[in-house]
Amino acid sequence: MKQQLMMLLLGTASVLCSCETQVEQHEKNELRAPAYPLVTIDPYTSAWSTTDNLYDSPVKHWTGKDFSLLGVAKVDGQTYRFMGTEELELRPLVKTSEQGSWTGKYTTQQPADGWQNIGFDDKAWKEGEAAFGTMENEHTAKTQWGEEFIWVRRVADIQEDLTGKNVYLEFSHDDDAIIYINGIKVVDTGNACKKNERVKLSEEVVASLKPGENLIAGYCHNRVGNGLLDFGLLVELDGYRSFHQAAQQTSVDVQPMQTYYTFTCGPVDLKLTFTAPMFMDNLDLLSRPVNYISYEVASNDGQKHQVELYFEAAPQWALDQPHQESVADSFTDGNLLFLCTGSRNQEILKKKGDDLRIDWGHFYLAAEKENSTCAIGDGRELRKSFLDNKLEAPTTNGYDKLALVRSLGETEKTDGHLLIGYDDIYSIQYFGDNLRPYWNREGNETIVSQFQEAEKEYKTLMQNSAAFDKKLMEEATAAGGRKYAELCALAYRQALAAHKLVQAPNGDLVFLSKENFSNGSIGTVDLTYPGAPLLLYYNPELVKATMNHIFYYSESGKWAKPFAAHDVGTYPLANGQTYGGDMPVEESGNMVVLAAAIAKMEGNADYAQKHWETLTTWTDYLVENGLDPANQLCTDDFAGHFAHNANLSIKAIMGIASYGYLADMLGKKDVAEKYTQKAKEMAAEWVKMADDGDHYRLTFDKPGTWSQKYNLVWDKLLNLQIFPKNVAETEIAYYLSKQNKYGLPLDNRETYTKTDWIMWTATLANDKATFEKFIEPMYLFMNVTPNRVPMSDWVFTDEPNQRGFQARSVVGGYYIKMLEGKLIK
Repeated sequence: MKQQLMMLLLGTASVLCSCETQVEQHEKNELRAPAYPLVTIDPYTSAWSTTDNLYDSPVKHWTGKDFSLLGVAKVDGQTYRFMGTEELELRPLVKTSEQGSWTGKYTTQQPADGWQNIGFDDKAWKEGEAAFGTMENEHTAKTQWGEEFIWVRRVADIQEDLTGKNVYLEFSHDDDAIIYINGIKVVDTGNACKKNERVKLSEEVVASLKPGENLIAGYCHNRVGNGLLDFGLLVELDGYRSFHQAAQQTSVDVQPMQTYYTFTCGPVDLKLTFTAPMFMDNLDLLSRPVNYISYEVASNDGQKHQVELYFEAAPQWALDQPHQESVADSFTDGNLLFLCTGSRNQEILKKKGDDLRIDWGHFYLAAEKENSTCAIGDGRELRKSFLDNKLEAPTTNGYDKLALVRSLGETEKTDGHLLIGYDDIYSIQYFGDNLRPYWNREGNETIVSQFQEAEKEYKTLMQNSAAFDKKLMEEATAAGGRKYAELCALAYRQALAAHKLVQAPNGDLVFLSKENFSNGSIGTVDLTYPGAPLLLYYNPELVKATMNHIFYYSESGKWAKPFAAHDVGTYPLANGQTYGGDMPVEESGNMVVLAAAIAKMEGNADYAQKHWETLTTWTDYLVENGLDPANQLCTDDFAGHFAHNANLSIKAIMGIASYGYLADMLGKKDVAEKYTQKAKEMAAEWVKMADDGDHYRLTFDKPGTWSQKYNLVWDKLLNLQIFPKNVAETEIAYYLSKQNKYGLPLDNRETYTKTDWIMWTATLANDKATFEKFIEPMYLFMNVTPNRVPMSDWVFTDEPNQRGFQARSVVGGYYIKMLEGKLIK
């Protein structure tokens, strides 16, 4: 009766979770996500669908590399591919620098017209080995290029007829790149930065590729600090596809912990659910490296049908580059059948950087051994053997696929699940110590025991995950509207999976972020700050865990400066700051403000008391240097250094006020009065310095400028009462006049924005309706952007394009509107 009532209330907008037991019903998320989360464990094991239909492209790692995971239903002998594509099999035709070595002619001075054409005289150009880039930041760079521009000409000797072949250009660039083949423009990226991108060549370009010498010519514009240019050609192998018929996808729905798909496979309907039970109040569960893929099969014609489900995973899940050799195995434990793969050379924690994938440890796929069969070997042969009803294949030379078949028999309705996960053995190097993942912090767990626990808790976790999702969406809708809630749903797993949880040797809980597609830094304070609202809302202990390493860095004497560090290394090596420039006001303000936010959530300042001496040092630095900041970076470092930053000044003032707030909670009344009064005096000066009539300036010295003052939100959330209320009201009114189709620009200098800061800025509004006016354009952007990547936080507002960054933890900042409801009661 209760279930019938819920169905009537929710109507056609409701869906039922596809799992082996009844679960909560929820309202469907209507957002067409830029990318759909599938498997979300940590920065390395993170898989997404980047197309509207799950079967329209390969499953991808957040970096855009293929994480091949194939799913096929065989119904009465007919096959229907419902997940992924058969891995595109390519061989290098003209190798990139990662596939082999090549040299080219280059210049950093503007060449004459026609430089991209065959026959151009490049004798005066230099010769260098690819890739061309900033060698201190790009591990593939062999020829140093730090100037603003570069032009490269590469003669490619092709010794085969490519008629009728599918040929691809593969290239890496930072930033703007234009690439020509035999004088024909193939790529014009605009202001972007990508690694190992592929573009299928048109028939015209392929026809121009004749046996003998051909020319690939590339231009690149290095806008800020990093530069990179590399390119080559790949040709598609023939006859690798076995599953030509796709299922018909009928819906997709992203909830915070689960992504639901539904398909029609001829006479059978299939529901597929990806679940990451990332409960922040259970750290062992949060860090458990196992996700679920659940399925439910139901006849749509009332008849029974013979059904098998085929799942195939590539070793790329455990490799950085596809050309690395792997080893694979299968075994049983208890009632589970396991398949696993890993790199042949287990070089644990030997790599650091941004656009990298893990190549140590092992990837696992598991299912109930009853009615399951498996095989390891050549992918094409595995697929053919499945079609022939005998799962077997010869092994390959170091690139075996994993195939798992669930035989569901002749059925009208049935369900089941797979488990998918990763054992990284050691996760982080922390000031010289190699740390195990939190789930194995004592060294007494195994990946098999984690899978067995996950199997035992499956039904309970599916119920709890669905119930959690339903509650979160209801709370988010109440706080900021339905579109806000749908953005929060997409942000949840992305924000958490961009961290790794470990326990430091001193017992500290450490939750380390990775700067995905920004620079690869680990434990960055100005990622901690914007991402904190999600963690504050659900478990302040995790906010402390994003700060503990920075306190340790200072208090151990390893960082001796009187302000907070920017980071503690480059992921996964947390051995000390590697970022090239300090952000003294930014990071110090971030740390003190977050200490106050933790105190507000917990009702005590015990955490601040533990680090009082360090907080005092940082706050005194803000008092001395924060009102009118000198030429320096803030968290929006992509905009470059500049002085007199009004929003950065607010951060300093909020930091000083937060210190006063903490002192008051600790009974240090004289200290509280001193610093609170100082913050109010600085705020009064700020108002005079930044006043520009109907708004406040970007920098104190430049009238006619403006910027988002997102740091001001803490005056409201912590009820500090430092700035006059009309400051926020004036800014909000002005911002509404500056919005573009896809959002509010960060400031007057560019049309790009940061989506996390829009959420913070919008939370300054006094009413929900005004808040939603800022969310609508953001929602539109995510709904229509052609950049199919895990949500970018750095996007343009006058066009639906990503500027940079993706899959970053800062989208946890979307939860600041929900946090407002907890902090202001």
